[in-house]
Amino acid sequence: MVVIKPTDLPPTATVKFFGAGTAACFADLITFPLDTAKVRLQIQGESIATSGSAVVKYRGVFGTITTMVRTEGARSLYNGLVAGLQRQMSFASVRIGLYDSMKQFYSKGSENASIVTRLLAGSTTGAMAVTFAQPTDVVKVRFQAQVRQSNGLKRYNGTMDAYRTIARDEGIRGLWKGCMPNITRNAIVNCAELVTYDIIKELILQYDLMTDNLPCHFTAAFGAGFCTTIVASPVDVVKTRFMNSSTGQYRSALNCALTMLTKEGPKAFYKGFVPSFLRLGSWNIVMFVSYEQIKRCMTKMQHSWESPF
Repeated sequence: MVVIKPTDLPPTATVKFFGAGTAACFADLITFPLDTAKVRLQIQGESIATSGSAVVKYRGVFGTITTMVRTEGARSLYNGLVAGLQRQMSFASVRIGLYDSMKQFYSKGSENASIVTRLLAGSTTGAMAVTFAQPTDVVKVRFQAQVRQSNGLKRYNGTMDAYRTIARDEGIRGLWKGCMPNITRNAIVNCAELVTYDIIKELILQYDLMTDNLPCHFTAAFGAGFCTTIVASPVDVVKTRFMNSSTGQYRSALNCALTMLTKEGPKAFYKGFVPSFLRLGSWNIVMFVSYEQIKRCMTKMQHSWESPF
């Protein structure tokens, strides 16, 4: 393995902003089928509880993927990819790319940020990102949950059609459906993901277990993905159910959570846990490893442009 030497040049806020969005899109391209399988498993219990049928269509992450490919074609695994990439470019750029800047803001420029400061920074950028990019998340979830009918009809004909249809049928507020549970989820996810990655990486470097290279980034990202899945899964399931629900099905996100609890029990909040972990774990690894390398590459390029001689 070639050891990647860390650069002495600190990346600017602009480099981090665009680097985070680019790395997140790359991670989404690789892990999107796992995310789609997770959504299908999360909404499956809802249809069973509503209809009273005990028929289970999807069993496990790989069983879900196999069933989707067999019944709907391989392309169904990438339903909502366009909205997903739009989401990551606008979403990850804010929640990940601005995290260090927000951390410095709360710590007043200090290099030694406390846990509270890091949690506060993660919560802030997570909430900012959701408020800005929520419509892309709603459309992505709707496409991933969309099952092709036998008559060939689809809920939406394309990404732009989905935005228009939701705005027309449900109002502009429909594009921000589930915004509050999503803010809650992403504040939790951002704190668990970024703060855990930050701390694990810092400890690895502090105790000289590894240098600031690929294995270090891989280890920190894997740990961050596991911790994030455990903490965020309940809110993620509620968010998915509420975003995909028809008008009037749930009065609020809290009502959705209570309905799940009474009809399906506490285990419902961890439906799709395995694909969630496979997706978040692999997503974190690809995203953080790519992000670290993109930051270094963009910083070197920027430095070479500013100092050509």
